[in-house]
Amino acid sequence: MEVNRTYTEQHKILVATDCIVFGFDEGVLKLLVFKRRINPFMGEWSLIGSFVDEEESVTEAARRVLLQFTGLENIFLKELKAYSDVDRDPGARCISIGQYALIRINEYDKEQVERHGAKWFAVDELPEMVLDHNKMISDALDRLKEKARRKPLGFELLPEKFTIPQLQNLYEAIYQRKLDDRNFRKKLLSFGLLIKLDEKDKTSSKKGAFLYRFDHDKYKNLEESGFNFVL
Repeated sequence: MEVNRTYTEQHKILVATDCIVFGFDEGVLKLLVFKRRINPFMGEWSLIGSFVDEEESVTEAARRVLLQFTGLENIFLKELKAYSDVDRDPGARCISIGQYALIRINEYDKEQVERHGAKWFAVDELPEMVLDHNKMISDALDRLKEKARRKPLGFELLPEKFTIPQLQNLYEAIYQRKLDDRNFRKKLLSFGLLIKLDEKDKTSSKKGAFLYRFDHDKYKNLEESGFNFVL
Protein backbone atom coordinates (compact mmCIF):
# COMPACT_ATOMS: atom_id res chain seq x y z
CA MET A 1 0.00 0.00 0.00
CA GLU A 2 1.07 3.59 -0.70
CA VAL A 3 -0.63 5.32 2.23
CA ASN A 4 2.68 6.17 3.93
CA ARG A 5 4.30 7.75 0.90
CA THR A 6 5.60 11.23 1.75
CA TYR A 7 5.42 14.41 -0.32
CA THR A 8 9.09 14.11 -1.30
CA GLU A 9 8.61 10.54 -2.51
CA GLN A 10 5.66 11.41 -4.74
CA HIS A 11 6.22 11.92 -8.48
CA LYS A 12 5.64 15.47 -9.65
CA ILE A 13 2.76 16.19 -12.04
CA LEU A 14 2.35 19.40 -14.02
CA VAL A 15 -0.87 21.42 -13.74
CA ALA A 16 -2.07 23.64 -16.57
CA THR A 17 -5.17 25.62 -17.44
CA ASP A 18 -6.69 25.89 -20.91
CA CYS A 19 -9.20 28.65 -21.70
CA ILE A 20 -12.13 28.18 -24.05
CA VAL A 21 -12.74 31.83 -24.98
CA PHE A 22 -16.11 32.59 -26.58
CA GLY A 23 -17.03 35.85 -28.27
CA PHE A 24 -20.09 36.98 -30.22
CA ASP A 25 -19.55 38.98 -33.41
CA GLU A 26 -22.14 40.01 -36.01
CA GLY A 27 -24.45 37.10 -35.25
CA VAL A 28 -21.70 34.51 -35.07
CA LEU A 29 -20.46 32.69 -31.97
CA LYS A 30 -16.67 32.56 -32.17
CA LEU A 31 -13.77 30.95 -30.35
CA LEU A 32 -10.30 32.42 -29.80
CA VAL A 33 -7.41 30.04 -30.52
CA PHE A 34 -3.71 30.49 -31.21
CA LYS A 35 -0.68 28.82 -32.72
CA ARG A 36 1.07 26.72 -30.11
CA ARG A 37 4.56 27.97 -29.19
CA ILE A 38 6.10 24.89 -27.63
CA ASN A 39 6.69 21.28 -28.57
CA PRO A 40 5.06 18.92 -28.97
CA PHE A 41 2.81 20.24 -31.77
CA MET A 42 4.51 23.63 -32.06
CA GLY A 43 2.77 25.81 -34.65
CA GLU A 44 -0.53 23.92 -34.56
CA TRP A 45 -3.83 25.38 -33.38
CA SER A 46 -4.40 25.28 -29.65
CA LEU A 47 -6.57 26.75 -26.93
CA ILE A 48 -5.01 29.63 -25.03
CA GLY A 49 -3.47 28.23 -21.88
CA SER A 50 -0.57 28.18 -19.48
CA PHE A 51 1.10 26.11 -16.82
CA VAL A 52 0.06 27.14 -13.32
CA ASP A 53 2.86 28.80 -11.37
CA GLU A 54 3.59 27.81 -7.78
CA GLU A 55 2.38 31.13 -6.37
CA GLU A 56 -0.97 31.31 -8.20
CA SER A 57 -4.29 29.50 -8.31
CA VAL A 58 -5.64 27.91 -11.48
CA THR A 59 -8.07 30.81 -11.93
CA GLU A 60 -5.28 33.35 -11.43
CA ALA A 61 -3.25 31.57 -14.11
CA ALA A 62 -6.20 31.71 -16.51
CA ARG A 63 -6.75 35.42 -15.86
CA ARG A 64 -3.03 36.07 -16.36
CA VAL A 65 -2.94 34.40 -19.76
CA LEU A 66 -6.21 36.01 -20.88
CA LEU A 67 -4.90 39.45 -19.95
CA GLN A 68 -1.74 38.73 -21.92
CA PHE A 69 -3.63 37.70 -25.05
CA THR A 70 -6.71 39.93 -24.98
CA GLY A 71 -5.75 42.88 -22.79
CA LEU A 72 -9.04 42.45 -20.92
CA GLU A 73 -9.53 42.16 -17.19
CA ASN A 74 -12.54 41.15 -15.09
CA ILE A 75 -13.62 38.66 -17.75
CA PHE A 76 -16.53 36.30 -17.09
CA LEU A 77 -14.65 33.08 -16.32
CA LYS A 78 -15.96 29.76 -15.03
CA GLU A 79 -14.25 26.44 -14.33
CA LEU A 80 -15.34 23.67 -16.69
CA LYS A 81 -13.70 20.41 -15.56
CA ALA A 82 -10.37 18.65 -15.11
CA TYR A 83 -8.76 16.68 -17.94
CA SER A 84 -6.47 14.07 -16.45
CA ASP A 85 -6.04 11.17 -18.88
CA VAL A 86 -2.56 9.78 -18.36
CA ASP A 87 -1.62 10.00 -22.04
CA ARG A 88 -3.40 13.30 -22.86
CA ASP A 89 -0.12 15.21 -23.32
CA PRO A 90 2.92 13.45 -24.85
CA GLY A 91 5.16 16.25 -23.53
CA ALA A 92 4.77 15.34 -19.86
CA ARG A 93 2.29 14.02 -17.31
CA CYS A 94 0.02 17.04 -17.10
CA ILE A 95 -3.46 17.64 -15.73
CA SER A 96 -5.31 20.57 -17.31
CA ILE A 97 -8.20 22.46 -15.75
CA GLY A 98 -10.46 23.72 -18.52
CA GLN A 99 -12.11 27.11 -18.01
CA TYR A 100 -14.50 28.91 -20.31
CA ALA A 101 -14.61 32.66 -20.76
CA LEU A 102 -17.15 35.02 -22.35
CA ILE A 103 -15.97 38.36 -23.72
CA ARG A 104 -17.38 41.20 -25.78
CA ILE A 105 -15.33 41.10 -28.96
CA ASN A 106 -15.74 44.83 -29.57
CA GLU A 107 -13.84 45.56 -26.34
CA TYR A 108 -10.65 43.64 -27.06
CA ASP A 109 -7.53 44.88 -28.81
CA LYS A 110 -7.57 43.00 -32.10
CA GLU A 111 -4.01 43.97 -33.00
CA GLN A 112 -2.72 42.76 -29.64
CA VAL A 113 -4.44 39.41 -30.12
CA GLU A 114 -3.05 39.01 -33.62
CA ARG A 115 0.48 39.89 -32.46
CA HIS A 116 0.31 36.82 -30.24
CA GLY A 117 -0.70 34.63 -33.17
CA ALA A 118 -4.28 34.26 -31.96
CA LYS A 119 -7.32 34.23 -34.23
CA TRP A 120 -11.10 34.13 -33.96
CA PHE A 121 -12.91 31.26 -35.67
CA ALA A 122 -16.64 30.60 -35.92
CA VAL A 123 -17.38 27.62 -33.67
CA ASP A 124 -18.59 25.59 -36.65
CA GLU A 125 -15.45 26.39 -38.69
CA LEU A 126 -12.72 25.54 -36.19
CA PRO A 127 -9.42 24.04 -37.36
CA GLU A 128 -8.20 20.75 -35.95
CA MET A 129 -6.89 21.30 -32.43
CA VAL A 130 -4.00 19.72 -30.52
CA LEU A 131 -4.19 17.27 -27.62
CA ASP A 132 -7.71 16.93 -26.19
CA HIS A 133 -8.70 20.52 -26.96
CA ASN A 134 -11.50 19.45 -29.32
CA LYS A 135 -13.05 17.61 -26.38
CA MET A 136 -12.66 20.67 -24.16
CA ILE A 137 -14.42 22.84 -26.75
CA SER A 138 -17.27 20.35 -27.12
CA ASP A 139 -17.71 20.19 -23.35
CA ALA A 140 -17.65 23.99 -23.08
CA LEU A 141 -20.31 24.36 -25.78
CA ASP A 142 -22.52 21.88 -23.93
CA ARG A 143 -22.01 23.83 -20.70
CA LEU A 144 -22.80 27.11 -22.48
CA LYS A 145 -26.07 25.68 -23.81
CA GLU A 146 -26.98 24.38 -20.37
CA LYS A 147 -26.14 27.68 -18.72
CA ALA A 148 -28.07 29.72 -21.30
CA ARG A 149 -31.26 27.89 -20.30
CA ARG A 150 -30.87 28.82 -16.63
CA LYS A 151 -28.89 32.07 -16.54
CA PRO A 152 -28.96 35.27 -18.61
CA LEU A 153 -25.80 35.41 -20.73
CA GLY A 154 -26.29 38.47 -22.91
CA PHE A 155 -24.61 40.86 -20.49
CA GLU A 156 -21.32 39.00 -20.99
CA LEU A 157 -21.39 38.82 -24.80
CA LEU A 158 -23.44 41.74 -26.14
CA PRO A 159 -22.59 45.45 -26.24
CA GLU A 160 -24.23 47.71 -23.67
CA LYS A 161 -27.00 48.66 -26.13
CA PHE A 162 -28.54 46.01 -28.38
CA THR A 163 -31.72 45.07 -30.21
CA ILE A 164 -33.94 42.09 -29.43
CA PRO A 165 -33.06 40.54 -32.83
CA GLN A 166 -29.37 40.79 -31.86
CA LEU A 167 -30.09 39.01 -28.58
CA GLN A 168 -32.08 36.37 -30.45
CA ASN A 169 -29.15 35.93 -32.84
CA LEU A 170 -26.96 35.21 -29.82
CA TYR A 171 -29.22 32.41 -28.62
CA GLU A 172 -29.52 31.04 -32.14
CA ALA A 173 -25.72 31.01 -32.39
CA ILE A 174 -25.40 29.17 -29.08
CA TYR A 175 -28.03 26.55 -29.93
CA GLN A 176 -27.20 26.43 -33.65
CA ARG A 177 -30.85 26.60 -34.73
CA LYS A 178 -33.48 29.12 -35.77
CA LEU A 179 -35.87 30.34 -33.05
CA ASP A 180 -39.41 31.61 -33.51
CA ASP A 181 -39.28 35.43 -33.44
CA ARG A 182 -42.62 35.97 -31.69
CA ASN A 183 -42.14 33.31 -29.02
CA PHE A 184 -38.61 34.49 -28.27
CA ARG A 185 -39.67 38.14 -27.82
CA LYS A 186 -42.67 37.19 -25.65
CA LYS A 187 -40.61 34.88 -23.44
CA LEU A 188 -37.78 37.36 -23.11
CA LEU A 189 -39.94 40.36 -22.22
CA SER A 190 -41.80 38.32 -19.60
CA PHE A 191 -38.69 38.37 -17.39
CA GLY A 192 -38.71 42.16 -17.19
CA LEU A 193 -34.93 42.48 -17.40
CA LEU A 194 -34.77 44.76 -20.46
CA ILE A 195 -35.01 48.55 -20.48
CA LYS A 196 -36.28 50.00 -23.77
CA LEU A 197 -34.35 53.05 -24.95
CA ASP A 198 -35.46 56.01 -27.08
CA GLU A 199 -32.90 55.02 -29.67
CA LYS A 200 -33.00 52.84 -32.75
CA ASP A 201 -30.48 50.79 -34.65
CA LYS A 202 -31.05 51.55 -38.34
CA THR A 203 -28.15 49.60 -39.77
CA SER A 204 -30.39 46.85 -41.17
CA SER A 205 -33.50 48.84 -42.17
CA LYS A 206 -34.83 52.39 -42.53
CA LYS A 207 -37.48 51.75 -39.88
CA GLY A 208 -34.88 50.45 -37.49
CA ALA A 209 -35.20 48.41 -34.30
CA PHE A 210 -35.38 49.83 -30.81
CA LEU A 211 -32.28 49.48 -28.67
CA TYR A 212 -32.43 47.96 -25.21
CA ARG A 213 -30.10 47.58 -22.29
CA PHE A 214 -30.23 45.18 -19.38
CA ASP A 215 -31.70 46.25 -16.05
CA HIS A 216 -28.53 45.48 -14.10
CA ASP A 217 -30.25 44.79 -10.76
CA LYS A 218 -32.87 42.47 -12.24
CA TYR A 219 -30.21 40.84 -14.37
CA LYS A 220 -28.08 40.09 -11.30
CA ASN A 221 -31.10 38.71 -9.45
CA LEU A 222 -31.86 36.36 -12.32
CA GLU A 223 -28.21 35.42 -12.57
CA GLU A 224 -28.23 34.40 -8.91
CA SER A 225 -31.67 32.78 -8.73
CA GLY A 226 -31.76 31.31 -12.23
CA PHE A 227 -34.71 31.06 -14.60
CA ASN A 228 -36.22 28.61 -17.03
CA PHE A 229 -35.62 29.94 -20.51
CA VAL A 230 -37.01 27.01 -22.49
CA LEU A 231 -36.73 27.81 -26.19
